[in-house]
Amino acid sequence: MQAKMQSLASRSSLDIPMDDYGSKQSLAPSTHPPQYPVHHGGVRAWMTLFGAWLAIAATFGYTYSFGIYQDLYTREHAASATRVSWIGATQLFLLIATGLPAGKLHDLGHFRVVVTVGSVLFTFSLFMVSLLHPDKYSLLFLSQGIGMGIGAGLVYIPVLAVQADHWGPRTSLAMGVASSGLPVGGTFFPVMLNQLLHNGVSFAWSVRASAFLVLGMLLVANVFIKSYPRAQSPQGEKPSSMKELLTDAPYMCVALGGLFMNWGIYFPYFYLQLYTILHGMDPTFAFYTLTILNGAAIPGRILPNLLAQKYGALNVFTASAFSCAVLAWAFFGAKSIAGVVAFAVIYGFFAGAWFSLLSPVFGSMSKSKSELGMRMGFAFAVSSVAALTGTPIDGVLLGSTFPWAKPIAFSAVRAPSLRAFRVAI
Repeated sequence: MQAKMQSLASRSSLDIPMDDYGSKQSLAPSTHPPQYPVHHGGVRAWMTLFGAWLAIAATFGYTYSFGIYQDLYTREHAASATRVSWIGATQLFLLIATGLPAGKLHDLGHFRVVVTVGSVLFTFSLFMVSLLHPDKYSLLFLSQGIGMGIGAGLVYIPVLAVQADHWGPRTSLAMGVASSGLPVGGTFFPVMLNQLLHNGVSFAWSVRASAFLVLGMLLVANVFIKSYPRAQSPQGEKPSSMKELLTDAPYMCVALGGLFMNWGIYFPYFYLQLYTILHGMDPTFAFYTLTILNGAAIPGRILPNLLAQKYGALNVFTASAFSCAVLAWAFFGAKSIAGVVAFAVIYGFFAGAWFSLLSPVFGSMSKSKSELGMRMGFAFAVSSVAALTGTPIDGVLLGSTFPWAKPIAFSAVRAPSLRAFRVAI
């Protein structure tokens, strides 16, 4: 197992050729022809990359604006902080967990159907939110938590995995660029919603305006993204079964490491704006904390993917994850505007790096592109359990008196567990 992980994690600029994700290829000649057409850029590839960027910004990026809804619903007493956080946590859980069926359907050649259905469901659910009053908790949970979560999940993994059809040895970097749409959406939509909500626009029309923008972005994305027909696997070669995935120790170690990270990594995204307001800072500044946090993730989603080409996706991924976990303790020092800005910038960068490297890491562990979507989707599904429970646990720890030390400590203690998994593999 140790030897296998070394081949995955150790990448250099030596004369051993690299695969699409920067992993060293075997020097033995292949006995099978490539399963998929090999393409290296071109107009079609750039259109697909831009379309994926738009799709991720409109779906996953929009979910990163939930901190606005968390603040609004909590301060208007629509529900307790814990109950409100269940909406966002369920949305996030379904977005990540749906990656398993979405990835498998992508591998089977149903990319277009999956992404179209996901786009329609996400947009429809967002328009339904605009028709509801903030105190309609059960209906908000259904539309914002379940509908938008499943819709975004059907889009996310396929639009990332399809980059492997177009970019050859630059697939890892292409995935990083595509995923940078997430912090851009997570930066833009909170500003848009805050500006509308705090300048006399009703809740209904604020949400509706964002829904129309999402609709336009997803229409363009679906037109631009192209996938190549799936060829038959070479004779005797089959994608890994579920049993093989579960018994692949290095793969499962990394997947479980992702689970532990997800228990704490989303805490600032849900609670930073509320934390800033309750600590007496300027409310106008507080409305931009999510923008700063997500804006810092834009370079974090691109630059580490460049480093991964030289040092290996798994190595850079681990360093980013450990840095992010340790930085969670810095939340204790965010007592002023300068402290909050410093925390948001540094934490946002490393969190963005960790998120963007998830897909290349699991891609490098795939035997072939025929199982790329399934490998990515299953690992995301494993970590979705923590995404579902993490922020509600934070809400319980906050209670009605908001002792911030408890959720901060809970979010930060994942660092030793993550390091233990990295040492184990």
